[in-house]
Amino acid sequence: MPEGHTIHRLAERHRKLFGGRPVAVSSPQGRFAAGAQRLDGRVLEATEAHGKHLLHHYSGGDTLHIHLGLYGKFTDGDGPAPGEVGEIRLRMVNADHWLDLRGPAACELLDPGELEALHARLGPDPLAFSDDGDVAFARIRGSGRTLMGLLMDQSIVAGAGLIYVTEALFRAGLPPTTTGKRLRYGQWQAIWADLRTLMRTGVAEGRIDTVHSAHTPEAMGRAPRVDRHGGEVYVYRRTGQPCLVCGTPVRTAVLNARNAYWCPACQRES
Repeated sequence: MPEGHTIHRLAERHRKLFGGRPVAVSSPQGRFAAGAQRLDGRVLEATEAHGKHLLHHYSGGDTLHIHLGLYGKFTDGDGPAPGEVGEIRLRMVNADHWLDLRGPAACELLDPGELEALHARLGPDPLAFSDDGDVAFARIRGSGRTLMGLLMDQSIVAGAGLIYVTEALFRAGLPPTTTGKRLRYGQWQAIWADLRTLMRTGVAEGRIDTVHSAHTPEAMGRAPRVDRHGGEVYVYRRTGQPCLVCGTPVRTAVLNARNAYWCPACQRES
């Protein structure tokens, strides 16, 4: 599932391609036919992302809500739209560009009340400049749940997925099994600031890089990481490989029904 930086990049791209102009909207697959008919010909006034949720705001007050989930994918291009291939849930077209959406977990219209409810059930987004993270800390402190589970809970922090959470905990020197009630406010401030920095870099670069300059392939004389997710990381999916900082083999275990990765030396329980 795409992490939050990818959704923010999509919001920027869709605004660039379609913002401020009327859009022809259709649903070749038919599963969004009524919503597409309602939006067809309206002006796309703004786009935004809240965590892993993409929002298109149209003239007339309707909002298109898209959650890609595990299988959702956008494709787009210049000029006339290509022939309809596969299950296209949503197609957007203007005089210069086209966009297709396939396989999303959600593609629906929200009225203002439903939009407000969506925002209310999501935690603060590290990529939103107005969020200082205190709302998230208030939900974390006193909890007996693990930090890994808490930080991946979208009602607590919106947008951070397994890679960002895994790497932020490594950079903070905290094992993923640390409970929320053991997290001090100063530690949280450092994690929150780090998530904001890492995810902003992800928006700018289009990939997840979490290593400091001293631990890049060039600095260490090592081969670049080869992984479908791309980017240089400390522990994510590096089971058994030496920690880039201390050389201890990276460990993994199932935690909160997900694979957790950590360095037992750099991330000791305090």
